Amino acid sequence: MSRIEGCFRGLAGARPALVPYIAAGDPSPAVTVPLMRELVAAGADLIELGVPFSDPMADGPVIQAACERALARGTDLATVLALVTEFRQHDPHTPVVLMGYMNPIERRGEDAFIDAAAQAGVDGMLVVDLPCEEAAGFNRALRARGLDQIFLVAPTTTERRLKTICGLAAGFVYYVALKGITGASNLVAGDIAPALQRIRAQTRLPVGVGFGIKTPADAAEVARSADAVVIGSALVEAIAAAADGDAAVAAAGAFLRPIREALDRSGQEWGRRTG
Repeated sequence: MSRIEGCFRGLAGARPALVPYIAAGDPSPAVTVPLMRELVAAGADLIELGVPFSDPMADGPVIQAACERALARGTDLATVLALVTEFRQHDPHTPVVLMGYMNPIERRGEDAFIDAAAQAGVDGMLVVDLPCEEAAGFNRALRARGLDQIFLVAPTTTERRLKTICGLAAGFVYYVALKGITGASNLVAGDIAPALQRIRAQTRLPVGVGFGIKTPADAAEVARSADAVVIGSALVEAIAAAADGDAAVAAAGAFLRPIREALDRSGQEWGRRTG
């Protein structure tokens, strides 16, 4: 059983998983592991760690700026894996999913990267620009090393593509709750439940929801139907507003705790849905 599967099993019938996103290396590589630890202390169940890339496709301006700052401070794929290794020295339990793009992986070599990721303690990969139609080989290599491949499902995903995605996915399926980039403001919570019902008709994996979730109220509303709530841009923005590294760590915890409290309050209703 992967750490991701174990995480969701442990939460079954209690509440949705809380999945914060941060960009590795922002505000600096030295602050990333303290940030990760603080997120866990503030209630994170799983951490989504962004791999900085110069030419993103799905990331909005807040995360793009974070990745630019991280790249300027020398954060590359090797740095990210070293940070996960450091995190694992103190936390053997919290799942870590890397979110990024194929270019850095191909530059290192897919097999070499997957081996290094497994050794570092990575649990899953979300590769934004690897379409499901071209993912079979990468998917097999990940599974052979015990890593889960997370796929995005959009509101516009066809039934045919959804079936292909669900046949490859492991860990959980990530539903993009809006037609847009990360951090967009047009989240329509009422559209989520029917979309998740459509996904669950194709898979028994948990379904997480992200893109556009900014507040405890947003998280609580999404939690009515989701198995996980993913929050990124608003958290990254709070970190960016901090004056220094220590303040960034404190800001991350202060931002996440009310989100966790909102999910805890939603737990009874969520348990009735899943029970």
